[in-house]
Amino acid sequence: MIENVHSRKFTDRERRRGILVIYANTFLMYGGFFMVIPLISIHYGSDLGWSGGMIGAVLAVRQVVQQGLALIGGIVADRVGARLPIVLGLLVRAVGFGWMAFADTPVTLFGAAILAALGGSLFEAPKSAAGAALTSPTERPGFYRTLGIVGNVGMALGPALGAVLLRFDFAVVSLTAAAIFVVAAVLAIVWLPAVVVSSGPTKHLADGMVMALHDRRFVSFTVLVMGYWFLAVQYNISIPLMVKAIGGSDDEVGLTLFLYSAVTIVAQYPVLRYLEGRLSTMATTIAGLVVMAAGLGAIASVGSLWPLVACTVVFALGNLMALPMLNTITARLVDPVALGSYFAVGAYALAIGGGLGSYSGGALFQLTESTGIRAIPWLIFAAVGLAAALGFVWFARTLYPGDGYDAPPGVAVEREPPANPVATAPVGVPAGGVDARKAGIGWRR
Repeated sequence: MIENVHSRKFTDRERRRGILVIYANTFLMYGGFFMVIPLISIHYGSDLGWSGGMIGAVLAVRQVVQQGLALIGGIVADRVGARLPIVLGLLVRAVGFGWMAFADTPVTLFGAAILAALGGSLFEAPKSAAGAALTSPTERPGFYRTLGIVGNVGMALGPALGAVLLRFDFAVVSLTAAAIFVVAAVLAIVWLPAVVVSSGPTKHLADGMVMALHDRRFVSFTVLVMGYWFLAVQYNISIPLMVKAIGGSDDEVGLTLFLYSAVTIVAQYPVLRYLEGRLSTMATTIAGLVVMAAGLGAIASVGSLWPLVACTVVFALGNLMALPMLNTITARLVDPVALGSYFAVGAYALAIGGGLGSYSGGALFQLTESTGIRAIPWLIFAAVGLAAALGFVWFARTLYPGDGYDAPPGVAVEREPPANPVATAPVGVPAGGVDARKAGIGWRR
């Protein structure tokens, strides 16, 4: 669990300004990213005739490179602070998306996607660490709720604007996204405080990464989050391909992606507020995964656009439940000595789970097109989601005792973390686990 150890170095005004910059940059990052990535499958697949497997491979490589190399941004942030790697990453991504405007062969598309991914590997972990460092434990759930809403606004507007610009040319879409990332870099240069994201010295460059990799709870949690990302990235690959196959036009793809994010924007705050007094953070995560699996699994039986849109909305509801909770749990599990490295190691959940999900989404959809059996990928996605939910049930009962901000009824725990939250279990909790009868998954009322 993270104490509010870093924000004390700033005045309240500086800290609020830093949080506002993170909100603004999250909006721009999501908007610019989702302006391009979901439309890759449409432009290169439907318009240029590339195979779903090739497009899935491009998206998978981008995912693996970005999250796989996120440790670079995390280690740099632990050494020099969060602002420098964030700014460099945003500028590198702008160059990658700019290059994508001229990518007309698999080699050039892979190159542009990898460069864009390298930019993300620089800014992703430092941005997450900066947000955790600038908020207190009591502020953090509200911060992540708001951050999720801001990101979803960008996620809604990005594909909608991208679909409009695609009428002119895919190059216009890519260059516009590149310009958005340049604007985000300027905001970070001018207004983001020099956030320190490491509360203690480390002797060697990779000490923080080694610490995270030896943290059993954190590594176990990261492995389980892979299942979430396997499902979540279907928004970028299999859902647009399915909409295109059923609806037949780019407009329907843009409309579906817009409705997905619009539902998330409208519903996220009231749904999470309603669940806040009834389910613990972990229980909400598990419920969200089950709903996501149900939404994707139901697509196996649809044959027209609006039932597909309805399934996508169910998927969106599950996602809006799960993602903010996963961010909150991550922030509770990391060690404040090396926030950047911990968040970088945590990014491997998206690297592996998202990479497998992207490739599987494209390859399985290609298989269904050749066999005519469209139910195959959706049933597989549903099975993965249910398996991930069961994994989190196990995690909740064995490795996650909760804390003073998310304790199930009857479990006595401390609000303040011990000196070394990785090495020391909370009072009354045996090292390495917690009595399953006491922890449960946190049904409150």
